[in-house]
Amino acid sequence: MKTFIIYALFIAAVLAAGILTGVSNLPGPWYDSLQKPFFQPPPWIFSPVWTVLYVMIAVAGARTWLRAPASGRMQVWFVQMVLNLLWSPAFFGMQSPGFGLTIIIPLLAFILAFIAMSRAKDPASVWLFAPYALWTAFASVLNASIFLLN
Repeated sequence: MKTFIIYALFIAAVLAAGILTGVSNLPGPWYDSLQKPFFQPPPWIFSPVWTVLYVMIAVAGARTWLRAPASGRMQVWFVQMVLNLLWSPAFFGMQSPGFGLTIIIPLLAFILAFIAMSRAKDPASVWLFAPYALWTAFASVLNASIFLLN
């Protein structure tokens, strides 16, 4: 029962934080007016992708918490989560692709660090974080492109 509660809490907390950050920092007219690269995905794709990714991030966090709540790996998980939640307010809220870029690059580094630290201890968490790493790498290129185009 304790394991189920930990998973449920992580999933609920991560989804709630992601949704709150997202709805508090909607793209809006400012973003619509920016020049965007040809590979910009359609707007409707972001919500379903992030919902799935947030569940996977939460499951990896819960797995780590259950195995080693005070570990360096858990600390890296929390840092990446904070950076993840800061990106939307920086990019959309402050209308600053440059500031967004200064957050998303370390975010990607912490995601990759979590993957590296999990490789030997929890291969399932590596697989849970792999799509997140790929999406964040793509988002980093997109963020940098918007910064350079504007």
